[in-house]
Amino acid sequence: MRLLGDPLRAEIVRLLADGPACTSHLVADTGAKQPNVSGHLKLLREAGVVTTEPRGRFTFYRLVPESLQGAALHLADLAAHARANAENFRDC
Repeated sequence: MRLLGDPLRAEIVRLLADGPACTSHLVADTGAKQPNVSGHLKLLREAGVVTTEPRGRFTFYRLVPESLQGAALHLADLAAHARANAENFRDC
């Protein structure tokens, strides 16, 4: 959740859901500076949310849907647990 808590990083993930893109595409689409976009892509790559694919002089970034699906399932389980225990107040 923290990884996608940054608005620019979340926007990059949203854009990559439309298909692989290189840094220059993401810079143009977000209006952010190239070093900023590159830094976010590095974090997403290290977290396993995106993979890279060299194509000529460019590196394209591709979203890894399974990583997002795993996080979504975890959040859904957490929400169900919270819903089931919403009235279980702890003793003080």
